Order: sequence, then structure tokens, then C-alpha cells
Amino acid sequence: MDRISIKQAGFTLIEILIAMAIFALIAVGAAQILTSVTDSNDLSDQRFQSLQELQRAMLIIERDFLQMVPRKTRVEGEVSDTLVFGGKFAFESTTGGLGFVRSGWHNPQLTLRRSTLQSVAYRVQDNQLQRLYSNYVDNAVGFEPKMRVLLKDIESLRFEFLEKFSSSKFEWEEAEPVEELPIAVAIIIESRVYGEIRREFKVRQ
Repeated sequence: MDRISIKQAGFTLIEILIAMAIFALIAVGAAQILTSVTDSNDLSDQRFQSLQELQRAMLIIERDFLQMVPRKTRVEGEVSDTLVFGGKFAFESTTGGLGFVRSGWHNPQLTLRRSTLQSVAYRVQDNQLQRLYSNYVDNAVGFEPKMRVLLKDIESLRFEFLEKFSSSKFEWEEAEPVEELPIAVAIIIESRVYGEIRREFKVRQ
């Protein structure tokens, strides 16, 4: 029987190195794509969370301003004729501030020892839009209100009142302490993320 010579086929060292280099490039490319997708997803989550915070803050602000009532309060134990306190640096704000009394504070069947009225104020400190509030409209001398941060990265806060100067002339004026409710209130927020945000709320006829 004749011997049949069989030539064994295989990969050379160069071919193996080339294949390894190709797989390495594919792995690096896949890792970069995965990292990019992960970063994009994280950024999307951050923006979604930031948008949710903005929407929540706007709902709280709208609820407060639309329920503003002409209720006098005690300041340092004395009844004040001022209904709406506002202006630059009001309530220790680094920019503008505004305070008033709102109604509609839920107290089912008056089970809590408080009314449905609430004193609230808005200010900016440490680049935060802060809402100040208390359980009672008239508090003892030296009482410190509670504070809730609504938004961060806030550069400035301003308020304007809509005033009627004649039968057909209405103008927006910078907010200041007043002894009657304004026709409408505008809140202007300068945010590092969203730029200028302006909302206007009708208070009375």
C-alpha cells in the first residue's frame, strides 16, 4: 500500500497576531460605545430628574399664589397692615423675596390644631430657591419658620405686581410691601440650567 502524505493546515504566528489585534480593536470599540451609551443614559436621567423638580416647584408656587388671601399677620407680636411683604433682600434673601398668607392648606375635618391658612415666603439663599412656611399664621416672637428647597442653581429671584393706573392702563411694577392684594403677581427666576423663567398669577379681579 502506498503511503498517502497528508499536509496539515494551521495558522501561522502572524495570522494569530493579526486576529488578536482585530479582536482587540473590536473590543475597544464596543467598550467605547457602551461607555457612551451609559453616559448618555445617566445624562438623560439627570435631565429628567431636573425637569421633574422644576415641574414640582412650579406646581407648589402656582398653588400658593393662586390661593393668596388678604389676611393680616403679626410681626414681632404686633399686627401689621401689610398684606404682602416683598422687595429686594426681603426674608434675608440674597436677591428678591416675597411673603403672604395663602388659604387651602388641607386640614381634613380640622383634626390638626391649626387653621387652613398658612404663612409662606419665597427667597434665594446659597443659590437655592427656598420656600419658608410655618404651622400657624401668627407665631410667637423669635419663631424660626421651616424651610424647603424647591430648586437649586438659582442666580436671582424677582417679583412684580400688576397695578391698575387708570380704567385701561395696567403696568407691572417691582414688588414692594403693600396693604392690599395686587391684581396679579409675576415671579421671575434666573436659573443656570433653564435661563429665565417667568410665571404670572392672577390674584384678584
